[in-house]
Order: sequence, then structure tokens, then C-alpha cells
Amino acid sequence: MPETKLKFPKGFLIGAASAAHQVEGNNINSDWWYWEQQGKVPKSGDCTDHYNRFDEDFKLAADLGLNSMRISIEWARIEPKEGQWDGAAVEHYRKVLKSMKSHGLTRVVTLWHWTLPQWLSSKGGFENPESVHAFARFTWFIVKNLGSEVDLWMTLNEPEIHAGLGYQQGVHPPFKKDLYASYKVLQNLIKAHKIAFHTIKQTYPKAMVGIAKNSSYYEPYKKNILNRMVVFFADRISNHYFLEKIKNHLDFIGVNYYFYNRIHVDLKGYHEMNFNFGQGQLTLKDSTDRSDMGWLLYPKGLYYLLLDLKKYKKPIYITENGLADAADSRRGKYLREVLTWVQKAIAQGVDVRGYLHWALTDNYEWTQGFGPRFGLIEIDYTTQARKVRSSAAILKEIEYNG
Repeated sequence: MPETKLKFPKGFLIGAASAAHQVEGNNINSDWWYWEQQGKVPKSGDCTDHYNRFDEDFKLAADLGLNSMRISIEWARIEPKEGQWDGAAVEHYRKVLKSMKSHGLTRVVTLWHWTLPQWLSSKGGFENPESVHAFARFTWFIVKNLGSEVDLWMTLNEPEIHAGLGYQQGVHPPFKKDLYASYKVLQNLIKAHKIAFHTIKQTYPKAMVGIAKNSSYYEPYKKNILNRMVVFFADRISNHYFLEKIKNHLDFIGVNYYFYNRIHVDLKGYHEMNFNFGQGQLTLKDSTDRSDMGWLLYPKGLYYLLLDLKKYKKPIYITENGLADAADSRRGKYLREVLTWVQKAIAQGVDVRGYLHWALTDNYEWTQGFGPRFGLIEIDYTTQARKVRSSAAILKEIEYNG
């Protein structure tokens, strides 16, 4: 794709994203920390020490030319024991949010980014209907104590991925392989979002409230009837089921885009399925254009997803998009192409209002530990030193209309 000038509407958010457990370190009251100590997943330890270095990181974000940041508030810190609120944790996040503002960053806040307090996890997590009320109480507490410091609200991060990885594939906590349990988790997360949405609106009626929704692009490898049918149902289930359930309790749609799926199926079965996040695409001519995690890189897929989401008639923020690229040899090209396709979607009338890159810094990548490198900023995990990667320079080229 020829390089085009990166220019976006006035007020468009260009930022980066993070999640508390992936950067803060020592999140000792969470379910993930519990499983880390059991040896089921890699240990996060001090992580990137963002808990202590948040102001340094936000200054770096502003220096990169970013005008926004997405963070999450760690439930396990705020409510380490059921019904017991930690005032010091509240004040910590107040400092975090004020630091973001002082560096000119629009504050995009996620209330739940996969981790749970261990007390709730031990009661079944979101498989337990009580979790809906527990999340509503947590949301109410954050609204009352920190709501004035939040610019954009997101209730949940990738709820269907949590249900799939934790309760179908059994590779994330609580490591179950139970389709019905996965269904119950998803239904409770739908209820949790709706209640949280109303909880926020009761105090801040004009607040913008959405979710961060994983969206994958599907297309048939060959345009036969079987391939088309599988693509249709995969798209409906993966990309639209959750949105259809909450569309009347949603001010904007947050899109997390990483996965491109070309599907090849015949009467003998599936030959090429990418539901397992980038595995199995053996017949693609461009199969070498992948991230360090083996995920196929296809910037145009985001353009198609944005056009498809236009029918919901809601603002859209790209709340995550990026790649693992330790050598920083592909990130710049990929980032430029993605932003160019976002421009094209806006030109087609899609109300896209922001792009948040995953991630600001390298981080703890869940079951992959510290191996994958997603950051615009490199982290030396021995010294915690920060070093800006050359690909980040593209963000300073962006211009705004008006």
C-alpha cells in the first residue's frame, strides 16, 4: 500500500492501552496471582512496575504524541476481601488518573480486564450468578469514588474470550472445559455489563459507556457454500452475539482487532480454522507475514470489520490493536497500514473516534509470560528501564483536521 498522509478528525483519540495485571506487578489478591503461585501460569512478579512508574510511563506516552491512554482498575486491589474496600488502592488510582490528565491524556478506563479478586474466583467467578451483583457493587464504588476522573468508561474487556479460554479451552483460569459453564459465564457477563451501564448512568447520565469487544475478520478460503456458511456463523457468534444482547445498553463499541481467519472446509472436515488465534493457516501464500506469536497480519481486515459495525449506528473506538514484534521490524509498517485503513473507513462514513495501540509498553502476556513484545516502548525486565522503539515515531506524523 502506498504511504498516505495520516490525518484524522479534530478530537480523534490516538493512544495506547494497558491492563492492570499485565503491567502493575504484585497483584497478590487476584485469581491470576493465585494460579501463578500454583505453577499453572507464568509468574508476573513485579511486571513492568507500572504501579510505581505510572507517571514516567504517561510522560513517555505524551512524548510519543499520544493524546489518550486506556488503563484498567484492578478489582482485586480495590476489594481485596469481599465487602472490604481498600482506601489506599482508591487513592493510588486517583493519583494514576490525575497523572494521566496532567500529561494531556484522555482517560479511558476499563472496570474489568479478565482478572478477579480471589475471593470471587473461589466462589465460581462469573459462573456464579452472585458475580453480577458483586460487579455492580464494585462499579458503584468506583463511580462514587473515582467517577469524576474518568473520561470514557468500558465495563468489560473481551468477555467472550474470557468465557472461551477459561471455560471451553481450559487454558486460562479457572482451567475448565465445560461448554455449559462457558455459556453461563457469558450470560452473566451480559447481565453484569447491563447493570454496570445503568450504575454509571445513574450518577453520570452523559457518560460514554461501552465495552472492549474482540472482533475477528473471517473470510472463505474458497467461495464454496460450505466455506460461506461457516464464515457466516463464525462471524455471527464471534462478532455479533454479545453486541446484539447489549446494543441498547451501549454508547459506543470498542473494537479489539488481532485475528484474521481464512476458513477452508469440505465434506471431510475443517482444513483451515483459525479460531485458536493464528494456528493452522498452512495454505496461505502470505503465511510469513506474521507476528512473533504466529498471528497473521492483515490490516485491511479491520477496515472490513468497521464497515460491518456501521449498522449499529454507534461511535466506534479501536480499543486494542497491535502485534508481538521484538525486533521492531514489522510494527511500523503494520501500524501505518492499519491507520490508513481506519482513515478509509472514516471516509466511508464509519464514526470511528479513536485508535488505541496495544500496547504502550511490553508487558505480561498472560499464559505467554514475558516472551511476546507488544510495546511501543521496550522494557528491560532486569532493570525496568524504558526505551522507545523506532516504530513509535509514526505516531508523531499524525495530523488533525481543524
